Amino acid sequence: MKRIILSLLLFACLASVPFFTSREYIYSLIILVCLYTILSHSWNLLGGFTGQISLGHSTFFGMGALVFRYVWLKGLPPYLALGVGALSSLVLACLIGFPSFKLKGHYFSIGTLALSMIALITIQNIFPGVSFVPQEYLKTYSLLPIYYMAIIAAAVTIGVIYALTRSKLGLALISVREDEDAAEAIGVNTFKHKVISMSLSTLIAGMGGGVFSYYVASYYYYVPFNLDYSFDPVLITFIGGPGTVVGPVIGSICFVLLKELFAISLGQMNVLIFGIVFILTILFLPEGLVGLMKKLRKKKKVQPVESA
Repeated sequence: MKRIILSLLLFACLASVPFFTSREYIYSLIILVCLYTILSHSWNLLGGFTGQISLGHSTFFGMGALVFRYVWLKGLPPYLALGVGALSSLVLACLIGFPSFKLKGHYFSIGTLALSMIALITIQNIFPGVSFVPQEYLKTYSLLPIYYMAIIAAAVTIGVIYALTRSKLGLALISVREDEDAAEAIGVNTFKHKVISMSLSTLIAGMGGGVFSYYVASYYYYVPFNLDYSFDPVLITFIGGPGTVVGPVIGSICFVLLKELFAISLGQMNVLIFGIVFILTILFLPEGLVGLMKKLRKKKKVQPVESA
């Protein structure tokens, strides 16, 4: 109950930010944190909770962005367009994503990576141009509606993941992650639960793509399909803590702030820095910052035994 109250208070604070500042830089930072939180949780659901290490989330992120942009520019209200974009990612998963579950372990990861590369090359050839928003929209362009869409979408995502961790479905997904054969032995339909996990994961990824498409005024169509959007959520989730609710949030905050700092001071070298950070995280903090905080709390609770 305390966590829910704290989450509601945090959401209220974020919603009230525009009443205290009009700096668009602050809005942009929060939008990016929300965007990466959505994308990272979409990966965390499949990779962190279910143990299916996907490297193809850019495909579903890009599909959500592509469809959102199309239906939105055709006149559909942004929030309805967001839902349509998310559903389009689910449809794509049904067509080309679910068959990949025939692969296991690192073969599944390689298969999803190949999927994202195929999608990227396909979009580059079919849509080589730039997506622009109408001039009428640019005349009244404001980050406020985008800001509120981002924080609402992030809140919905976190709420879904939190509810999932408190449900039987969440326990079944974790059992698949821990030992798929043992889960089958106790009656868990592993294929069914992996499909459910991927369905929710792609819906969330598509929603994140819609937020991206609403936020960026103009971009090349292939940009949301870039492999960065397959690798970044993996890095963010492992920094924060895979298989947790707050891990991707903490990881997203660290990622956005460090990226802003490194991009300004180091330019393209920031890619190398993040690669090193990822390796160090895997080696020394396999449970991420959330796991580190849990260990520190446990150490504080352990009282030293005084000798007589």
